[in-house]
Amino acid sequence: MLTKFTYKKYLLKRQIFALTGKVRVYSPSGMLMLYSEQKMFKLREDIRIFDDETKTREVLWIQARQIIDFAAAYDVTDQTTGQKVGALRRKGWRSMLRDAWEVLDPVDQVIGTIQEDSPMKALLRRAFLGSLLPQIYEVLIGDLVVATFQQRFHLFRYEMEIAFPSHEQALDPRLGLAAAVLLAIVEGKQKS
Repeated sequence: MLTKFTYKKYLLKRQIFALTGKVRVYSPSGMLMLYSEQKMFKLREDIRIFDDETKTREVLWIQARQIIDFAAAYDVTDQTTGQKVGALRRKGWRSMLRDAWEVLDPVDQVIGTIQEDSPMKALLRRAFLGSLLPQIYEVLIGDLVVATFQQRFHLFRYEMEIAFPSHEQALDPRLGLAAAVLLAIVEGKQKS
């Protein structure tokens, strides 16, 4: 596994005023670790994650299984090895009020969940406050919180702190970072 996937904390930034979703992920020291620029006019979600903005080396690929699916599943592939890392599946109707996702292993067995912090805060965000009340997601494997994604309030871009507090590798960090990028892009589409 590449060293860029070994940090315990990252900062994700998504441009708000861009034609396509541009996402950058930084190390704790502020060094660019990952870059993704969403392709326009794709029927099926196809997110490529690169080493940097030159887009010469692709490291992760997130692809929706179907064109339109309310409970969409997204496969995550490590492009340096060609191996499927796992998948992320949105929990359809359950995600209407409060975002909820399933984390799947490489053979599509459910190993965990990603959920927005609380139903009441989710309702306030959707009905009244929007990004004034930043989102917080927890990634759970069993009862263990293996990652958190916490949005920061910023006027001109979307920012999310990514933390992997668990010292044991209960969650593949490639899958965790792919989940954060996917959530940032999905959130961007919902706002536009």
